[in-house]
Amino acid sequence: MSNKTHPFASLNAFSTLLLDYLAAKPALQAFYGNAPQISHFKDQISKKKSFPSSSRAILQTVLTEQYAAIGAEMPAVDLRDENTFTVTTGHQLNLYTGPLYVIYKLVSTINLARALQKEYPNQRFVPVYWMATEDHDFKEINHFFAFGTKYTWNTPQKGAVGRFALSDFPKIPFRNEIFDKAYAEGKSLSEAVRIYMHALFGAEGLLCLDADDQRLKSIFAPIMEADLTQQVHEPIVRATSEKLEALGYKTQVSARPVNLFQLTANDRVRLEKGDSVDISEASPNVILRPLYQEVILPNLAYIGGPAEVAYWLQLKGIFDLHQVPFPILLPRNFAIVKTQKQAEKAEKLGLTLADLFKNELALRRDFVASRTQHQLDTTEELKALQPIMESLATRAKAIDPTLEPSVLAEQARWTKGLERIAKKLKRAEERNQGDAVNQVLALKEALFPAGEWQERHTNFLEFASDHPDFVHELLQTFDPLNFEFYEITL
Repeated sequence: MSNKTHPFASLNAFSTLLLDYLAAKPALQAFYGNAPQISHFKDQISKKKSFPSSSRAILQTVLTEQYAAIGAEMPAVDLRDENTFTVTTGHQLNLYTGPLYVIYKLVSTINLARALQKEYPNQRFVPVYWMATEDHDFKEINHFFAFGTKYTWNTPQKGAVGRFALSDFPKIPFRNEIFDKAYAEGKSLSEAVRIYMHALFGAEGLLCLDADDQRLKSIFAPIMEADLTQQVHEPIVRATSEKLEALGYKTQVSARPVNLFQLTANDRVRLEKGDSVDISEASPNVILRPLYQEVILPNLAYIGGPAEVAYWLQLKGIFDLHQVPFPILLPRNFAIVKTQKQAEKAEKLGLTLADLFKNELALRRDFVASRTQHQLDTTEELKALQPIMESLATRAKAIDPTLEPSVLAEQARWTKGLERIAKKLKRAEERNQGDAVNQVLALKEALFPAGEWQERHTNFLEFASDHPDFVHELLQTFDPLNFEFYEITL
């Protein structure tokens, strides 16, 4: 595996908000705590030192029991130790891990814990995968793509997806020992995911936490009560969002008066103002889930995608309200993976990674323009036409003012005619370069399947099947504090 990296800004593919956050633009500094630099973790550790020992004890007990339920021992770590801290990423319970970027999030988190361990040897740092077991949007996770095929799990089950039984889980035609075991032995989707994540990353120290537990909820209960009975969070988030929007940034989420669901045996029901519910049955929505995480974990950092970083920036006010330290936010590592053959093809065609990020129309246009020996636009002709028509318009107006509109109309007709000629020239040149253009588009489709980023579509097994050390090599390659895009060649 070889790699090179590219600044995010060079790809024209990342939001201004993320770029400005990483550049520490002053306008954004009020929306977070410590910036994502390893030197700032010293202060973050100090802020989290007061994490309650009682919460640590509950967390240790819950995790021990969750791993025992799958017949495994949790990675050797004592979260009751006041010098032990976590770094966390979270994601839905995708089938077979889902798209590549889920793996990237986990690798980034593991590597951040390693980097912190090296920098701060007197503390212990544990990578955590927050399993979104209480999520109810099953359609987002009921499928995965691998080897050119979409595999889907159709089930009538409703409610928190982590509780779904696996009795109707489909037979996947290709065999994989890790996943075959997970889906055969897991009593629920949550257990299946824990089994295969432990098999993939347990040796790296990754802890998988299912926060759908009443003991953990009891720690968070006062905050949920305040949300349900006093609606304290919505105005804070709304005010923060308005400030971000006033700065020209796009916000990701909207708070509601009540930001909770009620979990029942077979459903997840949105709670409204005035509802009464046993708070032990409540489940935080996207607004309160980050706060829940930070209340029950001795956590220092959250690693997420661009949209996650964006919506966390909307939430600092509610952390301040409850005097909970706001974690350091880091974007996960990003990558595109190419075979050696694909890399050679891109080089032969003169394509850069930035080229491949262009949409198909722009890619085709720019590629043809870069290779042609002909002038394909009519810019010079239009420049030459402009003074001629202006002169004619002036003369016509002087002779008869009513003639000026006719001259201007003729100018518009000639301009459109020249533009049509330019389009015909470009199409003709595209035909002349047809073979090369087809190669470009085929490479684009291979690396951006279905028009999506590879990492948002393709499952890691497509690479791991031929490269068994793929995940290990990612662990050796990614630097969680290098905020650039990785271009990897196998």
